[in-house]
Amino acid sequence: MSFVHLHVHSEYSLLDGLSRLDDLVRRAVEMGMPAIALTDHGVLYGAVAFYQKAQEAGIRPILGMEAYLARRTIQDREPDDRSLYHLTLLAMDETGWRNLIRLATIAQLEGFYYKPRIDKALLERHAEGLIVLSGCPSAEIPRLLAQGRMEEAEAVAAWFAERFPGRFFLELQSHPGVPELEDINRGLLTLSRRLNLPLVATNDVHYVRPEDAGLQDVLLCIQTGKRLKEPGRMKMSDQTYYLRSPEEMRALFAEIPEALTSTLRIAEMCSLTLELGRHRLPRFEPPPGFPDPAAYLRHLAEEGFRARFPQPKPGYRERLDYELEIIHRMGFDTYFLIVWDLIRYARERGIWWNVRGSGAGSLVAYCLGITRVDPIELDLIFERFLNPARVSMPDIDIDFPDDRRDEMIRYAVSRYGADRVAQIITFGTMKARAAVRDVGRALDLPLPEVDRVARLIPAIPGKDVSIRDLLDPSNEEGRELRRLYEEKDYIRELLDLAMQLEGTVRHAGTHAAGVVIADRPLVDYVPLHRPTGVKGSAREENGEGNGEGEALLPVTQFDMEALEALGLLKIDFLGLSTLTVMRETCDLVARRHGVRLSGDHPHRCAGGLCVAKSRRDRGGVPGGRPRVQPDDAGSQASRLLPRDGCLSPLSPGPAGVYPQLHPSHARSGAHRIPPPPIGADPPAHDGHPGLSGADHAGGHRPGRLHALGGGRAAQGGGQEEGRSFPEAAGEIP
Repeated sequence: MSFVHLHVHSEYSLLDGLSRLDDLVRRAVEMGMPAIALTDHGVLYGAVAFYQKAQEAGIRPILGMEAYLARRTIQDREPDDRSLYHLTLLAMDETGWRNLIRLATIAQLEGFYYKPRIDKALLERHAEGLIVLSGCPSAEIPRLLAQGRMEEAEAVAAWFAERFPGRFFLELQSHPGVPELEDINRGLLTLSRRLNLPLVATNDVHYVRPEDAGLQDVLLCIQTGKRLKEPGRMKMSDQTYYLRSPEEMRALFAEIPEALTSTLRIAEMCSLTLELGRHRLPRFEPPPGFPDPAAYLRHLAEEGFRARFPQPKPGYRERLDYELEIIHRMGFDTYFLIVWDLIRYARERGIWWNVRGSGAGSLVAYCLGITRVDPIELDLIFERFLNPARVSMPDIDIDFPDDRRDEMIRYAVSRYGADRVAQIITFGTMKARAAVRDVGRALDLPLPEVDRVARLIPAIPGKDVSIRDLLDPSNEEGRELRRLYEEKDYIRELLDLAMQLEGTVRHAGTHAAGVVIADRPLVDYVPLHRPTGVKGSAREENGEGNGEGEALLPVTQFDMEALEALGLLKIDFLGLSTLTVMRETCDLVARRHGVRLSGDHPHRCAGGLCVAKSRRDRGGVPGGRPRVQPDDAGSQASRLLPRDGCLSPLSPGPAGVYPQLHPSHARSGAHRIPPPPIGADPPAHDGHPGLSGADHAGGHRPGRLHALGGGRAAQGGGQEEGRSFPEAAGEIP
């Protein structure tokens, strides 16, 4: 007989659980378990990723949450209300999953008081489709039993049994470090007989293997800011909070076999299937006279086409028709209209904007006024942006001045509804240096010594350097670190622990740009979270602003990858101080020189402006605007070929090809390119082949060129030269 773990915490129980999702699923498969649950503390952060990994591994995922239950109601916020009960909730089906999402959302947005809380009234209102386990020793019934209050415990159990008929189980656990568990388990057996309630055996899993117990203890010290040797600190009662094997669980509950079979029964009851991969775009109602979004999109594209190309060159009309056909076939007419509407609003309000990414390869986007470059003239590839062979949501990233980004978000909220728009959560992980410092504090090592070790780990922007890599004998950068590791035992312990914690989820934050927009209230798909960080503290009223004109939107509990898997629309609203500086500079130019420049003249207005320099090594002003450096890298960037202007000139790729763009070269005077006169036309390009030349030079088909953007040169078939777009696209594999 096998066994199913139903009370499991992952690293998404932030700094309380250590289990990584991959390890959990892999270990469950190794032990022959048919299913496994995920029940993190008060949140559903990892639910979608866990579901996907379990499905891929061939075992049944059971999605749940260990909820925090208020002693009274979620409106009560007296000091005594900080003491909470725990309760294990599992979703049986789609209805239960929706109710679990709503409970997790209400706990964050309405019930948060030190912890995200629900209460019994909410439970009763959202009971359908949920299985309830009575909980760990911190739950209400076990606490009452530990205090000898059997009659009150029976009344509480009867309340749950009545509202969750056939779906309420009394939860037995066995951890030798919790002596009161013996009395609790005896009381639960008594309640089972009196009320005819089923029993279920669980293990309060916080890490995967028994040897991880010490690491879990360090993690708790990091969470609480305590030292390992500090007396009276919070810690696990013993070393049994791992993913025990079915054999171990059978030995522990040999006298109560029904508690073991109940785990398999509950797993069979849970048949939730998440609908992944289906796109859920918001509705966009076209004006009267247009039957559907596709007709309105074609009207706008044709209108823009006539304005952009009064006398179109050969191939332009065919390219427009081809793109519109692909867009419609893939179901993204509405997506283009949504982005067009945002740009229209920004233009009407005088808000500067800029579009980045592969969307520059779309002639439709150019005709709609979304992008500002002619993709055919610059040999840009539409299939790099939207490819029938790779069905994924288009992604047009939009930049706005940082002082007007909030206006755009407010417009999206007013256009699509406050309950359908949210920001996106991100999860910060422990990087190598931070892990060393966190572990050093937990071990109570001298701070200067810990800092010295941490500084031996290179800090390279955009590139994570792991401790394991540095300790590799072949790595020259890690020579001094390896010497300390080999010579000093306490340094070895520090690095061994830090190495294991490296990459663990440490905290939740808010994505700098990402906003999700749904076709229905977001809580139909995803749980929401209170705003994170200072601006989103529990003291702020949700959506009422922060006193500085910035709206505080809720944040999704799922990260960007999970939202994409659910098919939800994500749009980047990135606030850039660079655009603010450029706008303000253009205002100065207009006042002093009488030349009015705007974001619609990207080559002209970039000529005499600066590239914003970072605070660390590019002369930035702490706490202020970036300094203006005329005739610097920005000037040189403006003199590049227009096709290359679509790239970020200081990113690793272009900077490697064009080293003269780097500010250090510009300051030295090497490869200096003087800025053009203000208002001058951009130079014509000389035919230098861009990325789009790969379809001829490398024999790649358009539908496969997207692989080049990811650094993987896809080997194509024969030449496509001279073929029409629809003809070539019809053969995309």
